[in-house]
Amino acid sequence: MSTPEYREPVQEKSLSNFKTDIAPKPSAGSSTMDFLINHRFFLLVMLHVLLFTIILWCAFMMRFTQVAPEPLFFSLRLVMPEQYVSLFMLSVIPVVMIKVSVFLLMRSFRGWWRHVNFSDLISLVKSSVVAAVVLFLVDQAILPGQIPRMVLVNDLLVSILVLGALRSVWRVWDERIAPLDQSRIKNRALLLGNQIDDARVAHMINGQLSLKTRILGLVSPGEYRRGTQFSDLRVVGKIDDLPELMMQHRANRLFVIAGSIPAKQLRDLLDSATRQDFQIKILPTLNEQLRGVDQLPIREVSCEDLLRRQPAELNLDAIESLVADRTILVTGAGGSIGSELCRQLSRFHPKEIVLLGRGENRIFHIERELLELGLPIKFTPRITNITDEPRMREVFETHCPDIVFHAAAHKHVPLVEKNVGESIVNNILGTKVVADLADEYNVERFVMISTDKAVNPSSMMGCTKQMAERYCQALGSQSRTRFISTRFGNVLGSAGSVVPIFQKQIQQGGPITITDSRMTRYFMTIPEATQLVIQSASMGSGGEIFVLEMGEPVKIVDLAKDLIRLAGHSPDSIDIVESGMRPGEKLFEELYYENEQSLPTEHNQILSSHSRVFSFEEVESQVQRLISVAYHPTDEIRALMHDFVPEFISSDKARVLTQGK
Repeated sequence: MSTPEYREPVQEKSLSNFKTDIAPKPSAGSSTMDFLINHRFFLLVMLHVLLFTIILWCAFMMRFTQVAPEPLFFSLRLVMPEQYVSLFMLSVIPVVMIKVSVFLLMRSFRGWWRHVNFSDLISLVKSSVVAAVVLFLVDQAILPGQIPRMVLVNDLLVSILVLGALRSVWRVWDERIAPLDQSRIKNRALLLGNQIDDARVAHMINGQLSLKTRILGLVSPGEYRRGTQFSDLRVVGKIDDLPELMMQHRANRLFVIAGSIPAKQLRDLLDSATRQDFQIKILPTLNEQLRGVDQLPIREVSCEDLLRRQPAELNLDAIESLVADRTILVTGAGGSIGSELCRQLSRFHPKEIVLLGRGENRIFHIERELLELGLPIKFTPRITNITDEPRMREVFETHCPDIVFHAAAHKHVPLVEKNVGESIVNNILGTKVVADLADEYNVERFVMISTDKAVNPSSMMGCTKQMAERYCQALGSQSRTRFISTRFGNVLGSAGSVVPIFQKQIQQGGPITITDSRMTRYFMTIPEATQLVIQSASMGSGGEIFVLEMGEPVKIVDLAKDLIRLAGHSPDSIDIVESGMRPGEKLFEELYYENEQSLPTEHNQILSSHSRVFSFEEVESQVQRLISVAYHPTDEIRALMHDFVPEFISSDKARVLTQGK
C-alpha cells in the first residue's frame, strides 16, 4: 500500500490566490448555463406568460374562427370576427395574471422538467383546473358572461395539452431519442423478469443516461407469454435460452432482481456468464429506496447468493410468545452472531435486551444501531468479561433475564491453537460462569452457540466447544432451566471468515491463499445462523443439540473461484495459492458423531441430535481440572484434553490421516 503524499496546509491568507491559480476559467457555454440556472424561476414565469397568451389566443380561435374560401378550392383562410379580437385584447392581461398567480400558489413552477413524472402531470392538471374555476368566478363576478364559457373550456384543455407536452419533451428526449445514439450506450443489457414491477425498474435504468446502460428486453424466469409488452419493453424469451438471447441482442450485462430466482439457479447463470463473457448484476426491488437521482444501487452478489442451496426459511411465529415482554441477555452481543441475534430479537417486542460484551466499541455501535430503530425496547449495554463471576452475578441480579443467548467465545482456530490456555478460560470457564448463574437465578431458557468443529475435533477450539456443550447438557439434566445448544458450520460474511478475507485479496489483485484445494466446509448465512438459534430457543425442551440441515459441503477453492467471477474478473486472472493446512485444521467438518442419534423436529430443516449423556459430577470434575491447568504449559493442557475428549485428533495426526482422502 502506497504512503499518502503529504501536502503542506494552505494558509488562509493565500487561499484566494491559490484558487485563482488553479481554477479553470469558465467558458462562454458554462457562463450561459450558470445564468439560466440562477435565473431559472424568472425565466419559467416569463415563459408561462408567453404560453398562456398564445393558449388564450388559440382558445378564441377555436371558438370564433370562420373559414373563408380562397380562389383555389384547396386553400382556406381562418378569420376571427373583429369584435372577438377586441375581446381577446381586453381579457388577455387579467387571464394571464390569474393563471400565473394560481400556478405560483400551487407551486407548479417547482422541479426540473427533465425529471418530470406522472405526479407532475397530475399537479399540472390540478393547477389548470383551479385556474379555470377562478377565471370563471372572476368573469361572472366582474363582467358576467364577458368571456364565453367555451373559450374557458378550450383554454383549460389546450393548457393541459401544451404544458404537459412541453414538460414531457425533455424526458422523451432522454429516454427515447438520445439512447438511439449508440455512442451514449456503454452497456447493452437484458433484465431477468416478466412482471410490471420488473419493467418499471428497467424503465428507471433506461431513464438515467449517466448509467450509460440500455435495457433491451426482459427475460422470463418462469412461465411466460412470448412478446408480452410493457410500454417499449417486451419479454424476448425465457431463462433457458439466455445464452442465445445475450448473443442475439449483443448484450454484455444481465440484471437480476434481488431474490427473484433461487440461489442454485443464480449459480448456474454465473457459470453461463463465465462461458459467454457477460456480467451479472443484482438490482434491488422496487421496495428498496433509490440512492440519488443519477445513480442506481446496483450491488454485487451477496453472501446469500454464494450458498449452493436455498437459504433456510425458518418459522418465527412461535417466537413471539417466547420473546415478547421478556428480558433477554445476549453475551458476545458485539460479534457477528451476537449483534445479528439482537437485531432479530428486536422484531419480537422484548421488554429489554441486555447487550453484554467486553469490546466497548462493538457494544457502542450495536446499541446505537438498535436505538436508531426507534422501538419501544430498552437496550442496556454492559461491558463485562463473562469469566468475571462477581460482575456477571451483578448483571443477573440487576436485570433478571428470562432467556440467555450465549454467543461469547473465541472462534478462530489458528489463534486458539497459539493461545490454548485463554481458550480454556473464555470458552469453558466463561460458559460455566454464565450457565451456573442461569441455573441459580432460574432463567427459563439458556441457548449456547456451538460449532460443527466440536464433532471429532482436531483443534483446541473444537474441544473447548465440545466441553461447553457437554457441561450445558449435564447441568440441564438437574436444572429447572432448559439448556439448549445449537451447532452449525461456517458463517458467510462473519468477521474473520473466508469471504471478507478473499474479497480483500481480490481487491489487492491476488493471490488468494487457501490451505488445501480439497478442503470443504458447511456454510450458512448470518441471518440463518441467528434464526436457527432463536428457533431452537422456542422448540427446545432441554438437553438437545439442534443442527441446521446445510446441504452438501462446499469446496473452499470453489468458493474462491465464485468470488473472483462475482468481482467481475475471469477465473484465471487471479492466482489461487495453497499455503498448507494450519494448526488445528482438518480437510472436512462433520455435523454429528457416529453414535449420535439425529431426530427430525417440527421444522424440516432442523434436526435434533442426542448423544451420550454425561453425569453432572463427571463433567464438572473434568471442567474444573481443565480450568485449574489453564495457566499451565500448553502441552499439559493438550494432554489433559486428550483424556477427556478421546476423539480429539491433534493437528499433526489429522494431517497424516487426511493425506489419502
